[in-house]
Amino acid sequence: MSITVETYATLAEATSAMRDKTQFLGGGTMVVRGINYGAQDYNRVVRSTDAALRGIRNEGNQISIGAGVTMSQIMASSSTDFLAPVARLVGGPAIRNMATAGGNLFVRPPYGDFGTALLALDANVQMSDGQSLPIERFYAQRDSQRGIVAAILLPRPAHGVFRFRKVTRTKPKGASVLSIAATLPGGSRITEARIAFGAMGPTPLRAKEAEQALEGASLDATGIQRALDTCLNGLDPSDDSLASGWYRRAVAPVHLRRLLLGKES
Repeated sequence: MSITVETYATLAEATSAMRDKTQFLGGGTMVVRGINYGAQDYNRVVRSTDAALRGIRNEGNQISIGAGVTMSQIMASSSTDFLAPVARLVGGPAIRNMATAGGNLFVRPPYGDFGTALLALDANVQMSDGQSLPIERFYAQRDSQRGIVAAILLPRPAHGVFRFRKVTRTKPKGASVLSIAATLPGGSRITEARIAFGAMGPTPLRAKEAEQALEGASLDATGIQRALDTCLNGLDPSDDSLASGWYRRAVAPVHLRRLLLGKES
């Protein structure tokens, strides 16, 4: 099957060009692979050279990351230094030079670690048609989403509040058995925690009962126990070549414990 590729100077023009059996091309790590493997669900590819897609901007107490910003750009920018450890774990150097922040929102498990971090950070997804969607809502309707992601807007967390952990069989760049991201505001007593798991469902998912269990708790073995006991509620891991759903459920509380207590292993 032949593929038609169209390039537009602005994101607005690219958005207008989207229709059935059309795929938007960002970095290409997944779309081009799909083409190489004979993808049948699209025969037309649209891309845009709009410079706004590649920008990282500070907007007050928030950061705007263009959907076309690569993992390498995330690592190099002082504005996104708190996300650099996450971006560094996305594939090898060649992949990080191509993989984009916006594209990571659409990949399927066991990929999508960057999106897991954005869910824990309470990001908003800015669409090319002007909509601004809380990231949890975006994920809930992702498969029916026809628009193009323009940017991701997120608050910059206070120092030490954001944590991330990736569990993989091939370090440092393997696909995820699972990943966990958390924002833990509040100092000695946690308030308004957000915990997100990747590869524990069809999209990154929040562990809301664990978040509630951490409200007012201290980050010690006793304080986090109720969160560990409830962290699997609402998660739905599947089997794949890396791990079974059973295994993912068995090890998720172990790795959440290590993340919350700040332990490397």
